[in-house]
Amino acid sequence: MLLFVTACAGSGASGDGGGKGKKDGAGKTGDTEASQAVVTIVPRDEAKNVATSGALKIGADKGRLTSVKVEDTKGNEVEGKITGDGTSWEPAHHLGAATKYKVHAIAKDSEGRESAKDTTFTTLVPKNTFVTYFTPEDGSTVGVGMPVSLRFSRGITEPEDVEKAVKVTAEPSVPVEGHWFGNDRLDFRPEKYWAAGTKVTLKLNLDGVEGRPGVYGKQSKTVKFTVGRSQVSIVDAKAHTMTVKRDGKVLKTVPITAGAPSTTTYNGQMVISEKYRVTRMNGATVGFGGEYDIKDVPHAMRLSTSGTFIHGNYWAGAGTFGSANVSHGCVGLRDVRGGWDKQTPAAWFFNHSILGDVVVVKNSNDKQIQPDNGLNGWNMSWAEWKK
Repeated sequence: MLLFVTACAGSGASGDGGGKGKKDGAGKTGDTEASQAVVTIVPRDEAKNVATSGALKIGADKGRLTSVKVEDTKGNEVEGKITGDGTSWEPAHHLGAATKYKVHAIAKDSEGRESAKDTTFTTLVPKNTFVTYFTPEDGSTVGVGMPVSLRFSRGITEPEDVEKAVKVTAEPSVPVEGHWFGNDRLDFRPEKYWAAGTKVTLKLNLDGVEGRPGVYGKQSKTVKFTVGRSQVSIVDAKAHTMTVKRDGKVLKTVPITAGAPSTTTYNGQMVISEKYRVTRMNGATVGFGGEYDIKDVPHAMRLSTSGTFIHGNYWAGAGTFGSANVSHGCVGLRDVRGGWDKQTPAAWFFNHSILGDVVVVKNSNDKQIQPDNGLNGWNMSWAEWKK
C-alpha cells in the first residue's frame, strides 16, 4: 500500500522539487503575493464635519491609481480626475455641505496587482449660509438684452470660488463671461446681444461653496430660458421719437417726451427689467421730494434701478408728445387714465414688449447710464467686462 501511494504521487510530480505556486497554461508560475500598492484616503473613514473644499485627498503609494469613484448617498458622483502619474486624484469642484460621501479607489503596483480601499465621510453642516436670487426666471422667454444676473444675500469675499460654481451656456454656442458689480452681484452676458432663439442654461452649484469665511452657499439648481424675437427700440430725445425695430425691421415710430432740461434722461442701452400695467410713482423715492406722486401710472416698464421708466402718460397734453421734453427723466408715451385704450402708443408698446427687450436712448443732454444701474451691462466694453 505504501509503495502504491508513493508511486501515484510521484507519477504527477514535475520533478522540480515542489517549487512555489502553480504553473499556468503558458508555463509561468502564478503570483500569489499581495499587491504592494497602497491606496491612501483623507479624511479617515467615518470622519465627520469635513470641509467642503481642500479636505478630500486620494493617492497611491508604491503604485498608480486606476479607478476612483466618489458619490453621495443619492448616487450623484463627484467629478474628478487622476493625475498623469497616477499618484493622486483630485475633485473637479467643491463638495456639498451636510452630505455623506463614499469613496471606492483602486490602485495597481508595478506587477499589475490590485488593491482597493473604501471609506465614508460626512461634510460639515454650515452655521451660516448665503442664497442667490437670479434673473431671469426658469422657463421664461426674454428679449435679446437680458443678462443672467445673480444677487447674493451676503457679500462675497471669495469671488473666484463662487464664480467657478456658476456656469452659463448657450445654444447656439457663444462665449459668455461674468462680471462682478461690487461684492454681491454677478452678471453674465455675451459680447453682443443674444441671437433670437438662443437657449440659455444657468447651472448653480453653490451648495458647499464658502463665499466668505464661515458662510456657505446652499443652492444646486439648473435654470433654463429662451431668447425670443429681437426687439430694440431707439429713443431720440432731441427728435422726441421712438423707433421700434423687430428683427431688424421697423415696426413703428411713435412720439415721446423725455426728460426736461433740468431732469434729463440717461443716454445708453437699457433693458426692460419689470412690467406693470399700473404702478405708483412717488418723486420722494427717487430724490425729487414732493414734486409728484402719481398713484396710477399706466403701462410702466422699468429701465433702471434708480427710477428710469418708459411708461404711459395721461396728464400731459397730447401736443407734448413729439414736440417737448417735460418728464423727470423717464420716457413718456401718450396714454389715457386707467390705460383702457389699447390703441394708444403706450398700450401698444407695452403689449409688444417683453422683459429683456432693449431701449436705447440717444441725443439726451445727460451722461451715459452706469452699467450696474439696472440690467444695463451692455454700456461697458467687452474688454472691460471681461476684466
